[in-house]
Amino acid sequence: MNVASLSTLPARAAAARAMASDLPSPCISICRMVPATGFCEGCLRTIAEIAAWSRMDDAGKRSVWRAIELRAEAGFGVAAGDTP
Repeated sequence: MNVASLSTLPARAAAARAMASDLPSPCISICRMVPATGFCEGCLRTIAEIAAWSRMDDAGKRSVWRAIELRAEAGFGVAAGDTP
């Protein structure tokens, strides 16, 4: 499944978490930090999560995707064309 083709961030997160290995980056090239939340506007990750991503194992990435899913469902930012 092409995770990037899914239209909502929670759907992308659920699909990525279901992958056996090689989880994709949540980055969608909208890289602006929102001071009020501390999350990236595009992917809803924190600076620490973004910085650590390339060194994380699949379990760590799966955990970040779950956090993103929960943040999106809570309404913490919606990228253009995306609905929680």
